[in-house]
Amino acid sequence: MSVKAQESSDNKSLKQTLNEKKQSFNQKADERKKKVYADGLKAIEKSDILKKALNIGDKAIDFELTNATGKTVSLNNLLEEGPVVLTWYRGGWCPYCNITLHYLQENLHTVEAEGAQLVALSPEIPDKSLSTAEKHNLEFEVLSDLNNEVARKYGIVFKLTDAVEEYYKKSFSFSEYYGNDSGELPLAATYVISSEGIITYAFLDVDYRNRAEPEDIITALKKLK
Repeated sequence: MSVKAQESSDNKSLKQTLNEKKQSFNQKADERKKKVYADGLKAIEKSDILKKALNIGDKAIDFELTNATGKTVSLNNLLEEGPVVLTWYRGGWCPYCNITLHYLQENLHTVEAEGAQLVALSPEIPDKSLSTAEKHNLEFEVLSDLNNEVARKYGIVFKLTDAVEEYYKKSFSFSEYYGNDSGELPLAATYVISSEGIITYAFLDVDYRNRAEPEDIITALKKLK
């Protein structure tokens, strides 16, 4: 993340910063690229993924994943200590993810003050997850959800259109980041899960440029008390 982005988070909401990034893309990208990306979002929406994904009132599905240093982390074990904020990011190559991770880190102490733990999941291989965590000085768990196995159980996995995948592969290698060339990614979903394992807040959006606002997450946590 640039110094400019870090400074902007001091007085701007996450949504404002993400919108600035979106506007920058629209100014620089050619019309074909913008159309390909817009059509890609429409394809995700038509898949009815938002109807299939776990949502408020659903029981969170337990999982065991390894963090960036190889330690196994279990959702049920985390819930024994209190509520959990579960959030997905696509990868360290995604500028919208990097901005969001920075904001989450800035709000980590407030989340923890509400008795909750913040956990980020990504289909990145462990080495990439470690690089992302170190790059942003993340102090919360970053777990490798290889092949989107947990994301699939939560119903938030989609396949990129061929045209979007072609653009992405000009910028980074899928196999280098994910260990496969499936072209599958998770929605940038965020859940607040009560200590009883029930989802009480869900942010689900087909547009990866939209993310859960930290203030909304904290408000959801306050409602659990």
